[in-house]
Amino acid sequence: MRKVLISLIIIFLLFPFQGLTEKKSIKELPPRFIKWLKEEVVYIITQTEKDVFLQLETDRERELFIEAFWKHRDPTQGTPENEFKKEHSRRINYANYNLGRGVPKPGWKTDRGRIYITIGEPRDIERIFGEANIHNAEIWFYQGLTKYGLPPGFNLVFYQKDGIGEYVLYSPLADGPQALMTSYFGDQVDYLAAYKTLKKINPSLAQVSLSLVPGESARFGRPSLSSDILLINIYKVPQKNLKERYAEKFLMYKDIVEVDYTANYIDNDHSVKVLKDPSGIYFVHYVVELMKFSVQQYEDKYSTHLKVNGKVSDLEGKTIDQYERSILAKLDEVELKNITYRPFDLYDMFPLIPGTYRFSVIVKNEVSKEFTTLEKDVVIPGDDSFLKMSSLVLGYKMEHLPSKSNRLAPFKIGPNQIYHQPKQIFHPQDKLFLAFQILGLTSDLEQRGQLRFEFIKGNEPFLSLTKKVNEYQDRMNFIQEFSLQKFPPAYYRINVILLDNDNEVLLEGENFEITAATILPRPWVHSKTLAPSDDPTYSFLLGRQFFSKGEIDKARVKFETAYQKKPDSLDYAVGLARVYFALKNYTKTKQILLPFKNLDEIPYQVYFLLGKSHQALGELDQAVSFYNEAISHFGINMYLLNSLGECYYRLGSEDEALAAWEKSLEINSNQPEIEKRVKAIKK
Repeated sequence: MRKVLISLIIIFLLFPFQGLTEKKSIKELPPRFIKWLKEEVVYIITQTEKDVFLQLETDRERELFIEAFWKHRDPTQGTPENEFKKEHSRRINYANYNLGRGVPKPGWKTDRGRIYITIGEPRDIERIFGEANIHNAEIWFYQGLTKYGLPPGFNLVFYQKDGIGEYVLYSPLADGPQALMTSYFGDQVDYLAAYKTLKKINPSLAQVSLSLVPGESARFGRPSLSSDILLINIYKVPQKNLKERYAEKFLMYKDIVEVDYTANYIDNDHSVKVLKDPSGIYFVHYVVELMKFSVQQYEDKYSTHLKVNGKVSDLEGKTIDQYERSILAKLDEVELKNITYRPFDLYDMFPLIPGTYRFSVIVKNEVSKEFTTLEKDVVIPGDDSFLKMSSLVLGYKMEHLPSKSNRLAPFKIGPNQIYHQPKQIFHPQDKLFLAFQILGLTSDLEQRGQLRFEFIKGNEPFLSLTKKVNEYQDRMNFIQEFSLQKFPPAYYRINVILLDNDNEVLLEGENFEITAATILPRPWVHSKTLAPSDDPTYSFLLGRQFFSKGEIDKARVKFETAYQKKPDSLDYAVGLARVYFALKNYTKTKQILLPFKNLDEIPYQVYFLLGKSHQALGELDQAVSFYNEAISHFGINMYLLNSLGECYYRLGSEDEALAAWEKSLEINSNQPEIEKRVKAIKK
């Protein structure tokens, strides 16, 4: 059975470090990595990439980074050969063999070697050798490198200062025409006079001595400044069009994602919005748009498996919540063809308690071993009495969901789901669906308030529309539709302003673009509807977050709500039992968990909480029974053994207590209190 991996590259789509670890000195690296940094990639590695590489801690991490380094320069990812790496090696070999002759250093270290390695072979070379009164020189002519921000055509000049040795790169401004002559006795700052003298000796060399760009005149007989800017830009060519974010992500996630993934970071666009449900729960809505989507083929079927891991942390880095989703996509040949040139958008949402957080998502493609990430700060309001406006959601499509359906969906505002793309690019034939929420509107403001929609094109006002708040049926969820037919291609900003008697009360804005492209492929969207907001799942999730945050009383209220709605749920029971255990209400903890003790599969926490509760209440025999059950199902750990030893000791079974504690010390010998108790028994 043969499987083929296919990568769908989104061809029409051409964040700061957190807590960097200490950098190593290059000298501390093993020799092969020193050679890689100082010789093989010295001209093409960016400062960010170099900084990341010097923070890696093991040779395995460095090898994986080098793999990622070349992969992100490969113009044809997914094919066996990396054309960029092959060409780079060829250039180094050429420079060493041909450009280092007669000089006491390898060719890659010379000026000609650096230029050749950086921008490749010139279209033409004019060699000037053995002529009287001028140094040996070479004029290299390049063409067709405008994609790197270089002129359509330009020259580079190398000359031998003393008639022997290395050819050095010539700068019209720093060297001047006089430097190209072996004996020029005129005024060294009179470039025009030097140029005239050189022109009599060799007109072609004189022609490039004041400007390296053909057709560009030297004003007032002075060398062209643009020539030296050209030289600077040539050295920047390896960094052009290179997205360094992969290196940052490699460093951030090397200890989190599996080794197979670390070299395979793919880019994404994303958007995160916070919206309030009518039930009062705030939800984080987000979309991740993958720049590359890989599937595997088996016979005439195609499939891929995405694993999504989300995490919410507070500003101190404490985990408040985390989750995992699994997405299995299966396609036939027709469906695959339909999505080949379209991006893949993953829509999702989850509830979140009030606070300020760092939200991160890792999306892993388990077929291709690729991953991408997003990180975003989110704020969930804690006081709903204040007047506030949500951020704006700009959609290219709106779908009215069935009126009887109270199920939730990402970017659902009222009864409508907004299809929202992170880049916010629109076509003049599109409609713009603008959605937002206003919370805390008073009845007076509902009657006299106005909403002004202002479109700014560039820096100039373009279009304005004002409507009364009471023209909208829903006074919390607002949706306004705009035709874009009269919007010429340009960059725009839409501002939404809430006015009270012509006084600005609230303002939110978003940037967007109207494209001149004839075709604007819209994404293939993965979005699922979720349970209604009164489902106990959300109370459970919010309770878990409050518990992680240490707000035990709020956690109890949420867990109680979930448990009362579904008392046969083991997850809800364990959540509530943990709260009562933290509150030292051990009788209530037992009351909640004991009905589940005879299930076929009981999680470790149930045994442990029941054991600890019985122990706290002095019911030592029952505690021992639950601890032994935990050991028989899940094996030993020092916490179980220490608790078991304590129970045996209090029951007068010193031999059993000694056996438990000695076993615990075998697991972790650094337990002074347990050591002390063991010695006391042995006396």
